[in-house]
Amino acid sequence: MGIEQAKTEKGRESARGLRKSAAKEEKKVEAQKGSDLAKGADRFEERSISSDGKSARDKQRL
Repeated sequence: MGIEQAKTEKGRESARGLRKSAAKEEKKVEAQKGSDLAKGADRFEERSISSDGKSARDKQRL
C-alpha cells in the first residue's frame, strides 16, 4: 500500500517505515553485491530467469 493510500495517520506512518526499511535493505544488498540491483522490467527478467533458468519470454512460448 502506498503512503497516500493509507486511510489513517498510523497507516501512513507504517507505510513510511516500510519504505525506509526496504530502501535500507536494498542499499545493504547492493553494497554486498557490488553493483546496483536491476529495476523495473530488468528486475522482472532477472527474477524470472533466476527462478528456473528460463526467461519470461521463453515461458510464454510454451
